Amino acid sequence: MHRAVILGGTGLIGRAAALRLLRSGWQVTVTGRDPARVPAELTAAGASFLAADRRDNGQLAAALGEGADLLVDCVCYTAADASQLLPFLPGVSSTVMISSKAVYADAEGRHPNSAAAPRFDGPIRETQPTVAAGDGDYNTREGYGANKVAAEQVLLGSVSPVTVVRPSKVHGPGAQRPREWVFVRRVLDQRPVILLAHRGAGVDHPTAAANTAALIEVAAARPGSRILNSADPDAPSGLEISRIVANHLGHRWDEVLLSDDADPALGPHPWDARYPIVLDMTAAAELGYVPAGDYATTVADEIDWLVRSPRSGPAAVPPASEDDFFAPLFDYPAEDRYLASRRSGSA
Repeated sequence: MHRAVILGGTGLIGRAAALRLLRSGWQVTVTGRDPARVPAELTAAGASFLAADRRDNGQLAAALGEGADLLVDCVCYTAADASQLLPFLPGVSSTVMISSKAVYADAEGRHPNSAAAPRFDGPIRETQPTVAAGDGDYNTREGYGANKVAAEQVLLGSVSPVTVVRPSKVHGPGAQRPREWVFVRRVLDQRPVILLAHRGAGVDHPTAAANTAALIEVAAARPGSRILNSADPDAPSGLEISRIVANHLGHRWDEVLLSDDADPALGPHPWDARYPIVLDMTAAAELGYVPAGDYATTVADEIDWLVRSPRSGPAAVPPASEDDFFAPLFDYPAEDRYLASRRSGSA
């Protein structure tokens, strides 16, 4: 039986990868700091959990034991994190490091986390230039991509087979920041109207955790040193995503597609990229990757999970740690004032 170790395996990508591998007959160990965060479905499927701090050498050694057929690192953020793995890689047949599309830079050096929106010439291939490697605070918008690049370079510079996977906006059950909540909550609150900035035309490629899991399985079967994008086979716009969520929940609302000069406080959503951000998936396909499904198919589980979760219900809010992200997306009073002014203007 093949053995996989998934560092940070209780998170969104880790749990999806673990479930896929378990269903394919793998023995899977997932690590994390808190046993309470282990999804019940992982335990039921046969996963083993090891409480371990990713940055503790002794605990990392305990997780890997005498080696593994596959190591998936979902929590490698810095060059120091990557360097810590190097002594263990000779005992691993295939290593996958989860990076991010945040590393990509356009011709002017702008990246997806820049204050100024990046403008890519078309679908982004893995050969697209990246931001410079850095070692600052990886929790900042500027530091995140720079640290990921530094970590990639350390691992790809080793003699061991390492696949770097660069996902985009990840979705799936268990997401700490479920972006689809911006539409799911509106359905639960029975909002009759949806306002979308820039006519809802923004495109920022989503990535199903289930699709990244399918790519990880391919990388496990074909060890090598490479970089692979990970994104859904389609790249729906914000308008299309709003319709997919509403249709899945059997909800209908009137769509107000705001012009580019509308109040920026109205209609914001997580996919409102000024210029399209789309990942090219050719390299993954050439390796033998077959996606688990398109966006509408794969996002259904997350939508259902959100409806079942304690965070759902009328006027529900995400956990306190996410308020800063979601609060600007739920300004119902501003929306109602705008809609009232439209009605009075047309009276």
